[in-house]
Amino acid sequence: MSGLFARRVGSRSQQEKEPNVLVLSRQKDESIIIGDDVEVTIVDVRGDKVRLGINAPRSISVHRKEIYEAIQREKAEKAAAEAAAEKTSAEGEPEAKPQAEPEAKSEAKPEAKPETHTPGKTGTDD
Repeated sequence: MSGLFARRVGSRSQQEKEPNVLVLSRQKDESIIIGDDVEVTIVDVRGDKVRLGINAPRSISVHRKEIYEAIQREKAEKAAAEAAAEKTSAEGEPEAKPQAEPEAKSEAKPEAKPETHTPGKTGTDD
C-alpha cells in the first residue's frame, strides 16, 4: 500500500497511558476503515476544524467524546442511586408509599374541549 503511513506518537509515558493510539494522515475525501463495517471519511478541513463522516451500522453508537462521557456519568449516577435504594430497602426501612389519588365525584361534569382553530377554515361545516 503506497501512500498510507501510520505511526505511533507521544512520549513513552503517553504510550503507556494510551497504548493503542495510532495516528493516520488523511486528506479531504479520504477514509479509514475500522473493523469490517465502520468507515470514517474526512469531509472537510477548515482551519483547525475537521469534519468527519462516519458510516456505521445502527447497532454501533457513535458519539462525540464529551457526550459519551456525560452518558457514562449519568449511567453511573443512576446505578449508584439504584444500589442505594436497594440497600435502604434491604435494611428494612420502609419505602415511601405513593399517595392515593382523590376519588372522582360521580356528579362531576365532563370538561369542555377547547376550541381549535385551523388557519384557512371557517367555523361552519359546508
